[in-house]
Amino acid sequence: MVLSTSWPRRHRGLPVCRAFVEYPLDVPRKTPTADPIADEPDSKSARTRARLLDAAAEVLAQRGFAGTRLSDIAKVAHVQAPAIYYYYSSREDLIEDVLFVGASAMYDFLESTLAALPVGTPPAKRLEAAVEAHLRHELELSDYARAVIRNANQIPDQFRARAMAKIVEYNDLWRTLVADLAAAGQLRSDVDPSIGRMLVLGALNWSVEWWDPARGPLDQVIAVTQSMVLHALRP
Repeated sequence: MVLSTSWPRRHRGLPVCRAFVEYPLDVPRKTPTADPIADEPDSKSARTRARLLDAAAEVLAQRGFAGTRLSDIAKVAHVQAPAIYYYYSSREDLIEDVLFVGASAMYDFLESTLAALPVGTPPAKRLEAAVEAHLRHELELSDYARAVIRNANQIPDQFRARAMAKIVEYNDLWRTLVADLAAAGQLRSDVDPSIGRMLVLGALNWSVEWWDPARGPLDQVIAVTQSMVLHALRP
């Protein structure tokens, strides 16, 4: 899984994905089509495919689903546009792959962050770590995360089913974090766990629309967000 570390130019007005806040109980599934090429991990084809995914994630994060064209992806990936059809049958199939890779990467990043914490880490500290993981991944590390958060609700259902399945798993991690806080007696009695979780994730997701390095260092944004989240949820 290749993650781009470049920070794309901001594009204002793209809707933030509601899927990371609220999602259907029965997620539609799409059976992935077989890859046209059985790539070896280090083959030229695999490297080209990874370059296409990186480029598509960058363009999708900047321009949104409607504004993403294969010619723009090809330009960023330094390939001829017709060559894309050697790897993907359509623009939508390529974007579907980006969303799945992005949603999977967000889940893996948060899960590994939580797993790396010492055994017995208090629920509030685990929640702090989750806030940092979400913000750092979407704002600093991954075009894929920004592409998912900004576009998952714009994609036709048949092209987002795989990504939605991972988003469900990602939301379940957050559901567990809030539930553990409640079980430890550290969730305010007037805060419904589901509403609290959705408000927190909604605020975290919206940061892709306003944060810019010129506003201040990311570490400062993370620290303020951690403080606000914990003060809002705990007694």
